Amino acid sequence: MHALPHDHTGKRIKRLRLERHLTQRALSDLSRVPYSTLTKTEQGVIPASPHVVASVARALRVDVSTINGQPYMVELRTDELDVLIRPIREALDVYDLGADPDIAPRPHALLADDAEALLVAVRAGEIKRAASEVAGLIQEATTAAHTAHTSEGWLLLASTYRTAYDVATKLGFADLAAIALSRMDWAAHRGSDAVFGGMYRYMRALTYLREGQFRTGDRLVRMGLNILEQADPGRERDVVTGQLHLGAAVMAGRAHDGSRAEGHLTEAERLAERTGEAVKVHWLSFGPTNVAVHRVSVAAELDEYGDAVSAGRTVRFPKDWPASRRSHHYAEYARSLMWTGDLDTAYNNLLKSRKAAPQQARYHPTVRETYAGLEAAKRQLPDSFLSFGSWLGV
Repeated sequence: MHALPHDHTGKRIKRLRLERHLTQRALSDLSRVPYSTLTKTEQGVIPASPHVVASVARALRVDVSTINGQPYMVELRTDELDVLIRPIREALDVYDLGADPDIAPRPHALLADDAEALLVAVRAGEIKRAASEVAGLIQEATTAAHTAHTSEGWLLLASTYRTAYDVATKLGFADLAAIALSRMDWAAHRGSDAVFGGMYRYMRALTYLREGQFRTGDRLVRMGLNILEQADPGRERDVVTGQLHLGAAVMAGRAHDGSRAEGHLTEAERLAERTGEAVKVHWLSFGPTNVAVHRVSVAAELDEYGDAVSAGRTVRFPKDWPASRRSHHYAEYARSLMWTGDLDTAYNNLLKSRKAAPQQARYHPTVRETYAGLEAAKRQLPDSFLSFGSWLGV
C-alpha cells in the first residue's frame, strides 16, 4: 500500500487540534463529528467529507481553506497562476476611485463581449485565461462605469467582479472571493437590478455553505428569494430562483436536514420544468440536468452514498453543458462511488473530472480528498493512479 500524502487533511486537523490543546474526544464533542469518524480522518484511514471539514473548522474557529490546505501554492507556482492573483486584488481595490484618467475604455459593446467571454472561459475550465485577463477588464470596466453612470455599465462591471469571484473560489483564495463578491454587490446595487441582487445572495450563501455556517447561508437564501420577487416575472427570474433553491438544498444536506433539502429540490424541479435547460441564462446552468446533478450532491451530503450512486447513473449531460460543471459532478460522483466500495469506477470518474476541466480539477478539494481515500483503500494501484497523484501534487 502506498503512503498517504505527508500533509493530508486529517493530519492538518490533528495539528490544529493539538495547537488548541484539545483531545480527540473534546473536538468530537465541539464539532459534533462522531468520535470514530474524527479519529479515522486524522489517521488518514478515511477522507474528510465536506461536512466533517466544515464542522471541524467551525469548532476550531479557522477557515475551511485552512483545513483543506488551500490555496495550493506549490501547484499555483508550477502553473504560473500565483502571479495573477495580485493584479486581481489591485483591480478590486480601486472600485471607488472614480474614472482612471490614464484609461480610455472601449465602447460598451466590446467590453460586454469580453466580459461574456470570460464567463464562458470559466465554465469551460479555462481558469488561467480568465485569471490573466480579468484584472485588466475590471480596471477598464471600472472607468467606463464611473464615466457613463448607466445601469448597463454598472451591471457589466458587476459581471467582471463575478468572474474574479469565480477565479478566486476555484483557486482557493477565500478572502479574495469575499472581496470580489462585495464589489459585485456594490456594482449591482448601482445598476438597480433585482436579478443580480438575487445572484449575489446565492453566491454569498455558497461561501457560508463552504464554511459550515448554514444558518447564515439560509438567511441569505431567504433574502435572495425575497429580492427576486421584485424582479419582472419570466424565465430569467425563474432560473435564478431555481438556482437559489439548489444551493439551499446542498446547504440543508450538509446540515443533515434531509426534509428541508428535499423541499428545496422539489421547488427547483418545478421551476426547471418551466424553464427547460437554461445553461446560458447568467451561465448558471440551471435546468432539469442541474437538478439531477444536485440530487447526487445532496444525497452525498446526507451520507446516503448508495442513493447518490443510483441517482448519478441516470445523469445525462446536454451537449452544451459547461465543462466546469461536468468536472464538478464527476468529482462528487467519484466520492460517492468510493464510499460504496466501487473504487475502480471512482477513479475513472476522477479521470473524467480531470479530462473535462483539468485546471479546475487540479485545485478541487473533493478531487484531492477522494484521491487520498482511494490511495488508503486500494492495495494495488496502477501506474496511471500514481501519475494522477503526481499531477495533483499530493
